[in-house]
Amino acid sequence: MGLDPARTVAELEELRSLTGDENGAQRVAWTETWERARGWLREKVAGTGASEEVDEAGNQWFTLPGASERALLIGGHLDSVPNGGWLDGCLNVMAGVEVLRRIASEGEPPLTVRLVNWADEEGARFGRSLFGSSAAAGSMADQDELRQRRDNDGVALPDALREHGVDLDRALEARSQLANAAAYLELHIEQGPVLESLDLPLGVVLGTFGVERHQITWTGQAAHAGSTPMDKRRDALAAAAKLALEIRPIAAEVGQGAVCTSGNVVCRPGIVTSVVETAEQLLDQRHLDAESLARLLSLAREASERFAGEENVEVSWERIWQIEPIPFDGELIELADESVREVCGTSHRLPSGPLHDAAEVARAGVPTVMLFVQSLRGLSHTKLEDTKPEHIELSVAALDRLASKALARLSA
Repeated sequence: MGLDPARTVAELEELRSLTGDENGAQRVAWTETWERARGWLREKVAGTGASEEVDEAGNQWFTLPGASERALLIGGHLDSVPNGGWLDGCLNVMAGVEVLRRIASEGEPPLTVRLVNWADEEGARFGRSLFGSSAAAGSMADQDELRQRRDNDGVALPDALREHGVDLDRALEARSQLANAAAYLELHIEQGPVLESLDLPLGVVLGTFGVERHQITWTGQAAHAGSTPMDKRRDALAAAAKLALEIRPIAAEVGQGAVCTSGNVVCRPGIVTSVVETAEQLLDQRHLDAESLARLLSLAREASERFAGEENVEVSWERIWQIEPIPFDGELIELADESVREVCGTSHRLPSGPLHDAAEVARAGVPTVMLFVQSLRGLSHTKLEDTKPEHIELSVAALDRLASKALARLSA
């Protein structure tokens, strides 16, 4: 059975019809629709001869034995956000199915080949992204906090997991799945506008951004809006607004893909007749380089102190979340670049702003690389998400070439 990228497009359309509606994909993890998708995937893989296993974290594995127990992993996730796109996550898996078919048709591979459908990449129901891959990577360190998580209906995470055969207390036992992993490959839609702006169908991912996320609290003084002269005000919102604008030149100064976002400002007392006394501002900063990420944070802190002085207010910072940049494997990046050039004639290297399961696998020390395929209008997590069918087919062909090159290199 030779590679048939058009079959991947047809199967993605089939999955959309099976698990979506007029509002988009509805494959939220730990739901009946998600389980329906997993059963459908099981049927699609059956013809390859790969054996199925569901690990302690709910990850779905399909293993094609090779001459060596060392394993080439190809992965993705079937779960979606509510009203999601038809490609986010499931393209990774279904492209992997097609590659697995081709490898299986050629006899015993030199290495074992494993396809993984990671459980709950999106975290849409309980707010905990990368659940299955972080369990397998051993980086799920917040078990106590996870026990307290509830969905919008008040259902506790451990209870929802139990309904799908997963015991939260045993989830970390999934780490054994990576014991023989020699490399990990993942294909994903870009979810951004870069490749489309360059008129390129495919790109190679250098790694995932590190993130610094903080809540900045500005404290001034509430005062009557009518009787307080402008030069006598201690306006917390004025300081927050200055920082919200300053992060643009800060990102430009650091460069190399730096991004900063002031995502929300909550003002108190929050009435039109009062100067703002406190403003709680959320700031998200991302970069692929650790030193550059630290510089982004340092420049923002310096700017906040300056603006606090200008507006005669106080400022304090509280870290909400932080993750280090995760670079992908240099040798695999070169193989991925070769694969894309062979399929498309040209390639482009770019970082990933969003996190992916690949980042967790890389954190576990497994050599990892990702391919991106162009997203039309850069849209994702919406029913408007789309990629040209011909680009999807190119992405399947590139993933297949990458898998062949990786198997040859790893077995040499």
